[in-house]
Amino acid sequence: MRDQGLFAAAAWPVRSVGSGGGRWTAARGVAVLVLAAAWPVWHAVAEAVRPDAGPASAAAAVLAVCYAAVWVAGVAMGTGWPPRARIALLCGLFALGGGLVLLQDDPLAGLDRLVYALAAAVWLLPARWGVLLGLVAAAGRLAVVWAVTGSVDADAGIAVIPGTVTPVAIMMLVRLIVQLSQARDEIATLATAAERARLARDLHDVLGHTLTTITAKTGLARRLLESGADRERTVAELRDAERLSREAHAEVRATVSGRRRPSLAVELAGARAALRAAGIRATLPHAMDHVSPDLREPFAYVLREGVTNVVRHSGAARCEVRLGESSLEIRDDGRSPARSHGPGNGLVGLAERLRAAGGRLEAGPLPEGGFRLLAGRS
Repeated sequence: MRDQGLFAAAAWPVRSVGSGGGRWTAARGVAVLVLAAAWPVWHAVAEAVRPDAGPASAAAAVLAVCYAAVWVAGVAMGTGWPPRARIALLCGLFALGGGLVLLQDDPLAGLDRLVYALAAAVWLLPARWGVLLGLVAAAGRLAVVWAVTGSVDADAGIAVIPGTVTPVAIMMLVRLIVQLSQARDEIATLATAAERARLARDLHDVLGHTLTTITAKTGLARRLLESGADRERTVAELRDAERLSREAHAEVRATVSGRRRPSLAVELAGARAALRAAGIRATLPHAMDHVSPDLREPFAYVLREGVTNVVRHSGAARCEVRLGESSLEIRDDGRSPARSHGPGNGLVGLAERLRAAGGRLEAGPLPEGGFRLLAGRS
């Protein structure tokens, strides 16, 4: 995997000015670039309109306009171009800037015009290349000063700073800010995706079990009515279904707000009621005080999902739940083929919860028949 850090050789920047902020943001970014490029154009045009200006001044004005236009376009859109196009653009920029320097009355003072080309290079090239080019530009400037004046003093060394060091440092800082902005946007996207996954997983866990229990209880009440059995039991089952629907509403609200915390004791009671309503003989533990405290919440989710699957898919007549200090096992004697097609969304979500608590989840058929769901921590 290639390194994509700030100083990686392959870290070609891929964000343009104003990207991700709409047309108005892009327009403001381009406006800032135009204002930044106005200085060489203004200076060259002011020289060209003087009464004593010659053809060289007019050529410098035209060259300055082209230089500024190419610079604005390159910085605004160049990060979306392939590497070869960026390099060709920078070669053109340095050629235009060099021509502008040669047309100045004082070439040493005109070297400042190359600041724009250097800034564009730092913006468009991999960061390591930009820093290296800045060092080369600083050495080249000192070499030009030595070739013209025959010496390099402290003032010449200080003059290198605004012409090479400053633009490189500023553009590197801008690049870092852009990367931080991109990282912030990516973190926000990942956080949104994680919250959606949590909400989907929690709603599945909450509604799946509750709706299954309500279905089992209302089905039992229907059968009791059809058979003319005990009316009081029928009413009790319907009251339980009504209570469960109200509790489901409250649980959904708590899940959406992120305040829901399941209780292992409550889930044990709910499992007993759901299995009884489905006509499945249940063997459940009567205590859970010995369970490790940090596993009680994930075990509550496992118990809820496991019992829901037994009621909905197993066709079992018997279900047994074993609860240890760091393990939870759910066994049934069902033989339904519906559970032989791999883990569903519920089991995948359970595995994620257990991994977060340092545990693991195993699910599969038993050799003697039936199905086993085992959650624990070794």
